[in-house]
Amino acid sequence: MEKSFRRKAAAVTFAVLALTLAGGGIAIAQPSAKAPQAAVKPTVRETNTQPPVTAESARSAKAALKAGGVTTMAAATWFTVVNANGTKARGTGTVIKYGPGQYEVQFGYNVSAGAFLATISRHDSCCIPPGGEVGVAPRLSTPNGVYIETRNSAGVPTDRGFTLLTHTP
Repeated sequence: MEKSFRRKAAAVTFAVLALTLAGGGIAIAQPSAKAPQAAVKPTVRETNTQPPVTAESARSAKAALKAGGVTTMAAATWFTVVNANGTKARGTGTVIKYGPGQYEVQFGYNVSAGAFLATISRHDSCCIPPGGEVGVAPRLSTPNGVYIETRNSAGVPTDRGFTLLTHTP
């Protein structure tokens, strides 16, 4: 029965994650009418690139994989709550802060085939978090890492607290 419950819980978690991601794509719809050029604000240039993996980050990732000791595992979901200054408030993983709004979370297992979901948040139960945006992607050249980038509402990279949900099949 416990095994059946685990499978159902993993399926429900994955379904919620998929619906959240699908719903987010619908919410980003752009208006069809274009504003006059005089009223358009200049946009922030997005690079859409991750900072290079540092030697220290690579060493940390290898050490985390070695310490994790997991070779095969069933589907699982983990979370990490990170403060704006790059310190981990709670959850799993090790956090590395690269620059304004640039973070990496490393785990003791391979997450490259997983799904990731992040949201701007606070580490405590007080207050609504500041407005902003968050992007998440697998970390380049680091199979146990996830790259997160936070921005303010104008699209400028800014330190923001966030919660990362990681689901591995």
